[in-house]
Amino acid sequence: MFDKIYDVIVVGGGHAGAEAAAAAANMGSKTLLITMNLQTIGQMSCNPAMGGIAKGQIVREIDALGGYSGIITDKSAIQFKMLNKSKGPAMWSPRAQSDRMRFAEEWRLALERTPNCDFYQEMVRGLLVKNQKVHGVITSLGLEIQGKSVVLTNGTFLNGLIHIGEKHFGGGRAGEKGSTGITEQLVDLGFQSGRMKTGTPPRVDGRSLDFSKMIVQPGDEVPEKFSYTKTKALTKQRDCHMSHTSAKVHDLLKEGFDRSPMFNGRIKSIGPRYCPSIEDKINRFADKDSHQLFVEPEGWNTVEVYVNGFSTSLPEDIQFKALRSVVGFEQVKFFRPGYAIEYDYFPPTQLKHTLETKLVDGLYFAGQINGTTGYEEAASQGLMAGINAHLKVQEKDPFILKRDEAYIGVLIDDLITKGTEEPYRMFTSRAEYRTLLRQDNADLRLTPKGYEIGLADVERLKRMENKRNKSSAFVKFFKETSVLPKDINPILEDLGSALVSQSDKLVKPFSRPKVTMNHMLKLEAVASYVEEHCLDREVLEQAEVQVKYSGYIAKEKNNADKLHRLEDVKIPQNFDYSKLKSLSYEAREKFSAIRPVTIAQASRISGVSPSDISVLLVFLGR
Repeated sequence: MFDKIYDVIVVGGGHAGAEAAAAAANMGSKTLLITMNLQTIGQMSCNPAMGGIAKGQIVREIDALGGYSGIITDKSAIQFKMLNKSKGPAMWSPRAQSDRMRFAEEWRLALERTPNCDFYQEMVRGLLVKNQKVHGVITSLGLEIQGKSVVLTNGTFLNGLIHIGEKHFGGGRAGEKGSTGITEQLVDLGFQSGRMKTGTPPRVDGRSLDFSKMIVQPGDEVPEKFSYTKTKALTKQRDCHMSHTSAKVHDLLKEGFDRSPMFNGRIKSIGPRYCPSIEDKINRFADKDSHQLFVEPEGWNTVEVYVNGFSTSLPEDIQFKALRSVVGFEQVKFFRPGYAIEYDYFPPTQLKHTLETKLVDGLYFAGQINGTTGYEEAASQGLMAGINAHLKVQEKDPFILKRDEAYIGVLIDDLITKGTEEPYRMFTSRAEYRTLLRQDNADLRLTPKGYEIGLADVERLKRMENKRNKSSAFVKFFKETSVLPKDINPILEDLGSALVSQSDKLVKPFSRPKVTMNHMLKLEAVASYVEEHCLDREVLEQAEVQVKYSGYIAKEKNNADKLHRLEDVKIPQNFDYSKLKSLSYEAREKFSAIRPVTIAQASRISGVSPSDISVLLVFLGR
């Protein structure tokens, strides 16, 4: 059945696995995607949406590098919103509500159209490992499939255990069995493993809801899109709705706390801090009588509805009784109850920045196996693991993104350097250079890198260069073109901004906080330039950010350049930290375990003090 040795074998067909397989295959590797169910490739296990705060930036970065998540999202979207538009551009974050069935279908079709990508449906129960190097996988039928590298993207399936009240049973997702064998083998090989928990809300019948009692949550009036390619923006959208829990709902939920696996000790693992279950919210925020519930349609044509904010593992009768006391849910019918799931993960400090394991050569981990939560975090890791598995097989230099180059770089560096004991979720606050890492410039930052490694095609590169050149020229126009007081003052007066008494360059009034591109387009010179040069929304947005935030951008760039000097100071691979008695005990212990590659990475390890870094610098002659 398998008469060849694959370059890359990807285990698992979720968001991480799909991006890993697509990346490796598109770069030219003979790739096998092996998963327990080919019908659930790209399945949205939890909410039917992509993007959000910082997550939207990650999807844009995946797209800029040549990944598929942005394209798939645009093809299956039913609503689009740009979040945080009232704040600065570093905080703007795209989010799309998706049609769950179409999303998975588009992923399957995209992979089937990808040359070099083979498929096989079966459970992988082990790895072929010899002399600390991976040589393939072993399936549940005992088939040995040879591979030069393996990417594990097992999601919540490794020894998965589903909890609903006092009932619990094995499974990696509702209606699907868990995966066994891999954890035990990896532990035997010397890996450390742990357990994590996540959860999902009930799915309900939209025909049983009274949406007239809820608050409508429409999409943007002029929806944008995720991908920098020629995908189409939405011309029609589906509304979401919002309701709230109440003190009565909370009291009904509390009736089931004694049967809750979270409170009676059956679940011992840690759940996501920033996406807690409804019972966790009631317990942690006892002073609040109400919590928001976002009522999200699962697609264009289905009546199934996702109750965002009501994630729970309480008994199904308690879930039902409490939800029927929510406004608009008085006659609710369930499609299925919510549940919690426990699964195995491997602390990511056991990985290199390429996501290759330190213990087994050619073995890569991506997604929830690394302790992350979220489709976007998983997809970005899958993309990077697929890229690096291909590059390693081809004996080329690894591809690593720095913290000032991408949110993906922040995510991976956080995991590798700091590890995580709870499901890791990306936020803008985790990035110290978020003014540089905006959603609007992901293509400018990353498409040249994607093209250089052979993933982003020449069409993407040309489109990016056209946007960069047009926006730079437009910024230059603002800096060199003067405006008369009689032309600009009416605009400034309407905004309550100080009038000008003499002509000045356009960039001056444009730099004022209240003045936007829409105001500048009222000026004949600006409008004529835009029309003459056929500038689109992306170019206008890019030019506006460059003009209004140039000082902040330059300052962050300068800070990043300073940090790069420490990134250039390499630490020998087999450095013996035990010899440096001046180091604190904690620093010696953590340096020995994590094996930082550079001084900059060493400085980011929690528990390491500036004096520990000074000792290292002195010893390295710096």
